[in-house]
Amino acid sequence: MQTIATFSIVAFDPRRQEWGVAVQSKFMAAAAVVSWARAGAGAVATQAYANMAYGPDGLDLLARGISAPDVITALISADDESEVRQVGLIDRHGEAAAYTGSACDEWAGHIIGQGYACQGNILIPGTIEAMAAKFEEARRGNGELADWLVASLAAGQDAGGDSRGRQAAGVLVVRENGGYGDRTDRYLDLRVDDDPYPIRKLSELVKLHHLFFGDVNPDDLVPLSEVAEELQRIMQRSGDYTGAIHGRFDTITREALIDLVGKENMEDRWDGEGEMIDQIVVDYLRKQYPEES
Repeated sequence: MQTIATFSIVAFDPRRQEWGVAVQSKFMAAAAVVSWARAGAGAVATQAYANMAYGPDGLDLLARGISAPDVITALISADDESEVRQVGLIDRHGEAAAYTGSACDEWAGHIIGQGYACQGNILIPGTIEAMAAKFEEARRGNGELADWLVASLAAGQDAGGDSRGRQAAGVLVVRENGGYGDRTDRYLDLRVDDDPYPIRKLSELVKLHHLFFGDVNPDDLVPLSEVAEELQRIMQRSGDYTGAIHGRFDTITREALIDLVGKENMEDRWDGEGEMIDQIVVDYLRKQYPEES
């Protein structure tokens, strides 16, 4: 049995109805073991000498409406090795609970806050305190749950983190129909399985996720007629448009842009319909296909 020395946070955002887990560890692909979440039910982080059954079993109990503290009790009471386990939970209502077994390797402990729990083992002391403080600060500002979770991890790492070092990190966020194509609840599931600076890389991945799959801000929409000429030049450079540069957003130009946007995986920001386009798409294409100097 191998210990998973790690620090993690489980949390709930009532505004967007999102549940999430973020984790960092000196353990390859730690998020594949630690992180579990289900929309409408809650989230689980299972670690230390991790009992992976805590993930699916915990979610099943949470989905039945059992509170986070009672789920903790049920999980550890059925586990004859609970003294080496550590687990954090958030339920469907945002109530958090956590447990640190008496035989977890030092330093080990947890903090339970309003709508979140931070937990860790084999840590530099002060890590989870920094995580909790950062999460509470971050959620009062801009961004969304994924941003706040990763910011919490970064603060924990800055305060010391896993005493053995760094290797893997991940963030998982679920909400009803939040996945790609609105067909699953897995809104965001990003992992860095082996990297010397996994939280830094994870933060970059979250930003990319926002770029490709983030909500379109109506204030960022611009008329296609105003950017038609520039888009034609961009698509000429990309090889998607061979027509004249006339600045009219005609059918040929639209079809070429649909092809290019699909090729660049930006279709969540522009579906090919209407007379407006997200400025973020235009900026991205401009950067990808710059004018020759």
